[in-house]
Amino acid sequence: MALWDRIKESASQMQTQLLAKKNDLKSGAFRDASMAMCALVAAADGTVDPSERQRVAQLIATNEVLQNFPADDLRRRFEENLDKLTTDFAFGKVSVLQEIAKAKKKPAEARAVVQIGIVIGGADGDFDKDERAVVREACYTLDLPPHEFDL
Repeated sequence: MALWDRIKESASQMQTQLLAKKNDLKSGAFRDASMAMCALVAAADGTVDPSERQRVAQLIATNEVLQNFPADDLRRRFEENLDKLTTDFAFGKVSVLQEIAKAKKKPAEARAVVQIGIVIGGADGDFDKDERAVVREACYTLDLPPHEFDL
C-alpha cells in the first residue's frame, strides 16, 4: 500500500474511533486541548500560510466530534493558540503543550486529542515529519506511548 493510502486510511480510522467516543468528549479540557493540538499541527513547520489556516478552520467547523462545541468558540481558541505559535514558536509551543496537557487526566480524552492531531495532520494527505514530531511530543505531554498511534 502506498504511503499516501496508509496516511488516508490512518486518518480515516482515527476519525471513526473519534466518532465512536463523541458523547464522551464534551469537557472544556478536551475542547481546549484539541484546539491547541490543531494549532500545533498547523504550525508544525514553524509557519502557517493562509490556505493552511483556512483548511484547518474548515476541518474544525465540519468535524462531527467537535460539533459538541460552538464553532465560533473553537475557531477563537484555535486562532489564539496559532497566534502564540506564530509570534514565537518555541515559547508558544510551551503554552500550547500546557493546553494539551489539560486532557491528561482522562485517558479517553487524551487519546482523542492525539487522534485529532493525526486527522488534522493527515487531512492534506501528507502527514509530514514536522507534524508527526509535534503529535509525538503531545503524546509525551499526555503520558501516552507514541507507538500506540504509529508515531
